[in-house]
Amino acid sequence: MSLLGIDLGTTGCKAGVFSLDGSCIAQAYREYDMLHPQPGWSELDSSSIWKKTKEVIAEVAAQAKHDPVTALSVSAFGEAFVPVSKDRKILDNSILCVDDRGAEHIDRLVDTFGREALYRINPNLLGPNYSMPKLLWLREHRKAIYEAADYFLLWSDLIAFMLGCEAVTNNSHANRTLLFDLDKNDWSNELLAWGGIPREKLGRVVPGGTVVGSVADAMAAELGLPNGVQVVSGGHDQCCNALGCGGISAGRAVYGMGSFDCITPIYKKPQDALHMLREDLNIEHHVLPDLYVSFLYNQAGLLTKWFRDTFANASVSYEQLNAEIPEDPTRLLVLPHFDVPPHHSPDTSGVIVGLKTHTTRGEILKAIIEGSTLYFVHGIDALRNLGIDTTGFIASGGGSKSDNGLQIRADIFGIPFIRPRITEAGLLGAAMLAGIATGVFNSAQDAAALFVCADRIFEPDATRHAIYLEKHVLYQQLYPSLKPILKNL
Repeated sequence: MSLLGIDLGTTGCKAGVFSLDGSCIAQAYREYDMLHPQPGWSELDSSSIWKKTKEVIAEVAAQAKHDPVTALSVSAFGEAFVPVSKDRKILDNSILCVDDRGAEHIDRLVDTFGREALYRINPNLLGPNYSMPKLLWLREHRKAIYEAADYFLLWSDLIAFMLGCEAVTNNSHANRTLLFDLDKNDWSNELLAWGGIPREKLGRVVPGGTVVGSVADAMAAELGLPNGVQVVSGGHDQCCNALGCGGISAGRAVYGMGSFDCITPIYKKPQDALHMLREDLNIEHHVLPDLYVSFLYNQAGLLTKWFRDTFANASVSYEQLNAEIPEDPTRLLVLPHFDVPPHHSPDTSGVIVGLKTHTTRGEILKAIIEGSTLYFVHGIDALRNLGIDTTGFIASGGGSKSDNGLQIRADIFGIPFIRPRITEAGLLGAAMLAGIATGVFNSAQDAAALFVCADRIFEPDATRHAIYLEKHVLYQQLYPSLKPILKNL
């Protein structure tokens, strides 16, 4: 008996099979690229991603025949949806959160509800990245596709649907649409009415960790899975990542390092939601019951991929680039406001300051990592105000495999970073969720005790931390100094 986790990111998809002895017995990965049909547009080829997802499932299923899969779940990036028909045909590409389309609808939404009243219904920090403004754009500009779609499904639930299950939306992903009522744990009648979006096009809301069906026999045969594999509703990738890092109780935070770096604090439901708004934090359901999460994030992993593709090429490995990173802090400053700036401001962009003709490729890469990490220093204070333990972070995701990346972050924050034995915590969290929901584990505690343990601890270097404290003072001045110029650009 084994458990299958699937993890979809904005740059690639993974599948992993986990045995009940606590090991990962098979893993597969496929990379893909964003499409940019026009300036400001960012899409993924939905049909291609589904094809690659099937490839990784089939690859790991073949490796796990000696320990057959009994249940699966899916972790996926948020916001982006896919229009599909009832007969499981994909109708269009998937518009990403970094896409500009639909931004005009956010101002209208605020004018109607007001920020505080809207936050009480759907407690997110407003920007054009959510699903709702993209849905409205689709209805206005691709009306035939909008009308032909029976469902608009976010990626974790799309995969379950394509495998043969009912069309549902898990509650952590539903929150990313701006159409969800957190208190009711269901779609918001007020927000659906405002957008004119039919409830039936979104699927029934279910909590993460709900059994929603099983893999269809024909699909199981195609993928090499046993018949009757149960499918469990998954969730937003950072929620699954938190579970896979052992984030199963309030008062903890984990540090995910994938396409986005994301700090995810875990807590009980706040008594005063507006206190979270004042701290610039969203509120979202965890994939575990009675727990909630927030996100501090930027696109660190995407910037690393951009750097590789622009200054090297796809044949150069991240290990090769990491070998070029200098040990000492750089004399460069990077403003990581490329596609996801603070509060989704349209009047900023990425900046690299301090370049010389002797600046090396490794220095630029390290400066990108430094800037993406300095971005979070202010947010750490907000977490402490919530009573979240920030004396150390469990780090996970593809980026956590980099010793340099973890050491830089430890040096900047001045706190230890722990790399777990299994770094693909999104995959692991999805598999753990599948096991919890189907009774393989009695509790999340039992699942975490089996799978989550430390592999290596990266302690901060006091000398480098002192340098980074000084560098953060300069970093804080960078955006205010450049803001008028960036706005005109």
